[in-house]
Amino acid sequence: MTTYTSPFSGDTIQPTDVSYASYNGLTSNLILQWPVNGNTGNPAARVMEISFTGSGGVVFMPDATQVSVGQDALIRNVGSTSFTVEGYSGSTIISIAAGQAEYIYVTNNSTQNGTWGIIAFGAGTYSGAASQLAGYGLEAISTTLNQAYTVNSLTANYTFLSGDQASIYIWTGGATSATLSASATLGNNWFMLFKNNGSGTVTIACSGSDTIDGATTKTFQPGNSAFIVCTGSGFVTVGYGTSSTFVYSVLTLTVTGGTYTLSASQASNTIQEYSGTLTSNQIILFPPVANLYVISNQTSGSYTLTASTGVSGGATATIPSGGQATLICDGKNFLNANTTQAGATAISLVNGTVSNPSLNFASETSTGIYRPGAGRLGISITGAEILDINTNGISVAGSGTFITGISGGTF
Repeated sequence: MTTYTSPFSGDTIQPTDVSYASYNGLTSNLILQWPVNGNTGNPAARVMEISFTGSGGVVFMPDATQVSVGQDALIRNVGSTSFTVEGYSGSTIISIAAGQAEYIYVTNNSTQNGTWGIIAFGAGTYSGAASQLAGYGLEAISTTLNQAYTVNSLTANYTFLSGDQASIYIWTGGATSATLSASATLGNNWFMLFKNNGSGTVTIACSGSDTIDGATTKTFQPGNSAFIVCTGSGFVTVGYGTSSTFVYSVLTLTVTGGTYTLSASQASNTIQEYSGTLTSNQIILFPPVANLYVISNQTSGSYTLTASTGVSGGATATIPSGGQATLICDGKNFLNANTTQAGATAISLVNGTVSNPSLNFASETSTGIYRPGAGRLGISITGAEILDINTNGISVAGSGTFITGISGGTF
């Protein structure tokens, strides 16, 4: 090929220009030529639309020493598979994905391969683009992206992972449990959908110090469902459904003493179970709204647990360790749900302890009646056993004063 040099710049003069060329349905590599000196091969046009029927096609640009710097071409991949554009001797200039367009130009023509600048022109319309963009919660239908959730059957004791994002898990068995991976691992905005279609309660627990709706676990009764969303530091539920058959939900909370303020979500649970070792008396502050609560104090230690709305002048309710209470909150006061015994007259109490008797007084919970052991009835005063009634008789700690004396027996 004959080349010409500009007397002004010393550069090779740019060849004759071919504005547009289309190379579609190629089955082998494409070798281009500069459109000069009557070349009859495939011209390297300024704008080219190219497609290969198979993957791995290569487009070879002509000898860069035969043109001036600035010689350019806009190449658009109108096919469904990617191909590579290479220099004259086989060095890669750019790989063009399906639907993409790339603008290339010579910046150094001292070698046959040359040095090429590249500007990305973006994507056109093609059938395969959507499938490359689809991710969690999305699927490609023809050339569009569409919302989609993968439906899975939950297995017992399953741990939800990062790859479960935008998935639906459905449980169909009896009572079981599952675990959420650490929120720091799943990341902010991770989410999944859960539905309990089974016959028993499903308890979903957090990892480490994470909480879900402010608690370490969340119970799903049969028929319950919700979105579970990771905040990056914990989890919240959205649209937590209430079963029309099993209307009660349970809050399980570990406490250690002091004052704990329930969130509205936590206080919405009718059954409240508290556990942990208390190092001081525990006050649970409930929102000042009308509700019915069944509160179970399963904590250990010699301290009490008190329910309060925090409203000035409002009545509180103290539940001893091992005790349960059914309470009505009127938005200010905590009141006993029962003040009279209707129907059956038998009342069963927990055993209690000498420091937390099962039948005690709100103003002095360490004084009352408890069961020290089999066949025994004990009475404690401020945490000390004073009277022990058993199958052998009565044992009194300390001395006794009998105003009218004692008759019968030997002393």
